[in-house]
Amino acid sequence: MTVSELTTLLEEYRDTYGDDCEVRLMTQENWPFENRIAGLTSGAEMNEASEEDASEFFDDQDVADDAMVYIVEGGQICYGSKRAWETCRDC
Repeated sequence: MTVSELTTLLEEYRDTYGDDCEVRLMTQENWPFENRIAGLTSGAEMNEASEEDASEFFDDQDVADDAMVYIVEGGQICYGSKRAWETCRDC
């Protein structure tokens, strides 16, 4: 999915549900969870981060593409629904 495609879908949901509609991330189709979204980052931002910014706990490495946007998961809220995969809209 591209930034333009994601923007179009989000604008359609905004028009239906309003600006204050919360956005969550549904993960793990076989055992679904609803997650907060911590924010966004890009491949370029991660690749440019200094070693001091990298996690102390992982063998961190550069990502393959600077021109990539990542939605960063911000923590599990509750169990999700497998119906999310059946009803999801893609471009």
